[in-house]
Amino acid sequence: MPYIAIKCYPKDEETKKAAVEKINEVMLEIWKCPPEALTISIEEIPREEWVETVKKPEIEKKMDKMYIVSGEKKY
Repeated sequence: MPYIAIKCYPKDEETKKAAVEKINEVMLEIWKCPPEALTISIEEIPREEWVETVKKPEIEKKMDKMYIVSGEKKY
């Protein structure tokens, strides 16, 4: 705990590592979890598959769990 799964359009390895480092820092600082408790994954989804693979099944069906959608805060 916690497990953070990032789904995104493909990015270069340097960008992915930089993002994971920042998320790691924030979770350790704000969430106060020990480093060994944190797991972060990145799954790259091609743009043409986004709506069917991510938007419809994971975003639209779970709107009650979303904190930010398309840049808009929901809290």
